[in-house]
Amino acid sequence: MHAEFDAKDNDELASLNVEVAVAGRMMTRRVMGKASFVTLQDVGGRIQLYVARDDLPEGVYNEQFKKWDLGDIIAARGKLFKTQTGELSIHCTELRLLTKALRPLPDKFHGLQDQEVRYRQRYLDLIANEESRHTFRIRSQILATMRQFMVARGFMEVETPMMQVIPGGASARPFITHHNALDLDMYLAHRAGTVSETSGGWRF
Repeated sequence: MHAEFDAKDNDELASLNVEVAVAGRMMTRRVMGKASFVTLQDVGGRIQLYVARDDLPEGVYNEQFKKWDLGDIIAARGKLFKTQTGELSIHCTELRLLTKALRPLPDKFHGLQDQEVRYRQRYLDLIANEESRHTFRIRSQILATMRQFMVARGFMEVETPMMQVIPGGASARPFITHHNALDLDMYLAHRAGTVSETSGGWRF
């Protein structure tokens, strides 16, 4: 949406009369009496919503919208326009709640700073921090490129078991668990390549 319409001014958008439907997580909200601005975020980025009481069905603004919380996932429909500051926005004519957030989001200005929470609650880190989302996107692109490179040269990707009946890892202390159905102890594999190396001439 941004790629297609960011370069157009408000007059061009008005002449095009573009209506869009979006859904995402409500990250910020600025309520100013009978109108509000909302920042909506999805996997593709962010878009601003302009929500006016008189443009929505009766009761939606005061009885529903004002009671929603940051982190809620909502759907919106409306027409594109540019604000006085030049930000691409959606003038909403429809608004509805899709999923309720059970816990509040971290502080919107500082994001999620606690390193322990960031690593133990990755889902929260990805919601709150754009830098973390960017890192995950880059990692995914790197892995995809590596796979394409290997496949083009005749290699085949396979899944190897992560639990084994024989411990490996040289002198490292193995992680042990018990397989109830088979009634035997199993060990966490220290490296995924060990099993594939026993297959001989196959190119894994």
